[in-house]
Amino acid sequence: MKLNYYKDTDSLYIDLSSKSSADSQEVSEGIVIDYDSDGNIVGIDIDNASRKVDLQEISLHKIPADVEKLTA
Repeated sequence: MKLNYYKDTDSLYIDLSSKSSADSQEVSEGIVIDYDSDGNIVGIDIDNASRKVDLQEISLHKIPADVEKLTA
């Protein structure tokens, strides 16, 4: 999973998969879910992110023990 914040557009993209997006659906104003060709979620796009989420704090909880690497 990758979190990508784009300051120039104030958008946060949560990349959940390396698969390409084949379809998108806006589920709430400024919140778009991207799906692959099999209907699996591959990403979440949040417009006006600084007004919708706390970008100053990212917490990870209950990550499986076999996760070996966390990169910044």
